[in-house]
Formats: sequence, structure tokens, C-alpha cells
Amino acid sequence: MNIRHHLNDDLLLDYAAGRLSEGWSLAVACHLAMCPQCREQLALAEATAGVMLEELAPIEGPDDSWEQLKARLMTAPQGDAAPIRRPASATLPEPLRSYLGGDMDTIKWRNLGNAKQILIKTGDPTTQARLLCIAAGKPVPEHTHGGRELTVVLKGSFHDEVDRFGPGDIEDADGSLIHQPVADADEDCICLAITDAPLKFSSRLVRLVQPILGI
Repeated sequence: MNIRHHLNDDLLLDYAAGRLSEGWSLAVACHLAMCPQCREQLALAEATAGVMLEELAPIEGPDDSWEQLKARLMTAPQGDAAPIRRPASATLPEPLRSYLGGDMDTIKWRNLGNAKQILIKTGDPTTQARLLCIAAGKPVPEHTHGGRELTVVLKGSFHDEVDRFGPGDIEDADGSLIHQPVADADEDCICLAITDAPLKFSSRLVRLVQPILGI
């Protein structure tokens, strides 16, 4: 897997610090599942944060802090702490398979013309997560963004005005980019897309049906 588009430092550091909301965290986690280079950078960021914590002066806690910790440990989920490995036959990485309740063969797509989608339920009211399937060789309508969009390629590839994006690549887009992604001709392109605002389409017709399509 030749990953060329990686997480920027701000996203990686916010993820390491637990500052990202669930939707953005899902995109980052899926890229990390496919990208050894960014996993190494994450480990470095976490180690750096650990050193910084060790250098902080201790702060006296409440008298019952030990009892509170024991109570949390008693109610914490039990089980094997080993990382979840991606089965050789799986198309989708964890944690995405858990959100969808299975892999590609379990998905019930909704048609959007040249593409199909399924909305992904999260506990994050600030973002919308969706799985997209763009038909091989086909474009999606030209658009820009009302906010931020993170797109992680899971299978296949697409190209736009910025570059070509293949499996594992992540594109970080905002309102400064007007583009028309086109799936490469050899196979359908499967992507995870996270947005915090509706897309802004160039086509008036697409804008009219946008509320119906949920895009």
C-alpha cells in the first residue's frame, strides 16, 4: 500500500490528546489502521505527551480519589487489550466495521446517481459520517465545502483538482477547495467521508435535491 497523503500534525496531536470529536476521530483511526508511518508518528506524540506529564508538578486530589479510581476500574469494560487486527478478507478497517455492524457484504447502499452512500451513526452531533462508493470512472458533482471534510480512501482510488488519492490516503478539504472527485476507471472507489457542514454544489439541480439525498 503506497500511502502518499497523511494526517497533518494538528490532527495527529489532537487525536493523541483526545481533543477530537467522535466523527473526526473515526476518520483518523481508519487512516491509522492503514498507515504504519502515521502510527509511528502517533506513538512519538503519545510518548512526548507522557514525558511532559511526568515533568508536571503533582496536584493534590480529593481525599476519596483512590476510592473513585477503584470504582472506575470495577465498571470498566473487561477483555483482551490487544489491538484488533484486520482480517485478511476484510475491506473495511476497524473501528469502521464495528460502526457498520460488519464489512462490505452487510451494507445496504442508497443510490446517489454515480455514487452510493450509507450514513453512519455516531454519538457526535457536530459531524456527519458517511461511507461512499463512487462508480468506476465516474465523477461526483463539483462542489466546495461549508466547513471541513476529511475523506479516507478505503478501496480503489479517485483523482481531483488536488491530486490522486489511493487506499489509505486522506484528503483534508475546506471551503477554499472547489473540486470534482472522479473514481479511477479500474474499480469502484470506497471512501469514508466526515463533514461538519453540508457540501456546496455548483449545480443548481443538485442543490435542489440535496436535502432529499442527505448530502
